[in-house]
Amino acid sequence: MEFSLRAARREDFETLWTIDQQCFPPGISYSRLELQAYMHRPRSFTLVAESAPPSKAATLGFIVAESNSRGVGHIITIDILPQGRRFGIGSRLLTSAETRLRTTKCHAVMLEVAVNNLAAIAFYKRHHYDVLKTIPHYYTDGVDALVLGKRLA
Repeated sequence: MEFSLRAARREDFETLWTIDQQCFPPGISYSRLELQAYMHRPRSFTLVAESAPPSKAATLGFIVAESNSRGVGHIITIDILPQGRRFGIGSRLLTSAETRLRTTKCHAVMLEVAVNNLAAIAFYKRHHYDVLKTIPHYYTDGVDALVLGKRLA
């Protein structure tokens, strides 16, 4: 599947929120207000994956990430629609976000993932993320989260 990445635009929001609702169960997916707040933080950015060609482009997924003043990046969410999985979209979104975080002087990146999201855990391990700790009852549905991290050399 051919696809391209671009920066999110204001008019993408409803599509991105709908994708988040499809990718994650209640208690893990974001409300409109939460997603909007994360996307509009001063040091955050959102990248969108679209199918090619652009004339018939369809949004396949997105990533929201941010940097902080201590040089640590944070992957807030990465969402890929089921029909876009297994084509390298998630990998390209993640590596593009890591590259952008490096340009903001980040030396490491962290994220949270539900302990029962085995596919996501395997994905991050393939990208050299390590488990740093567990946060009990992190999600509103009571599920614990693993905090994963990676050094950005």
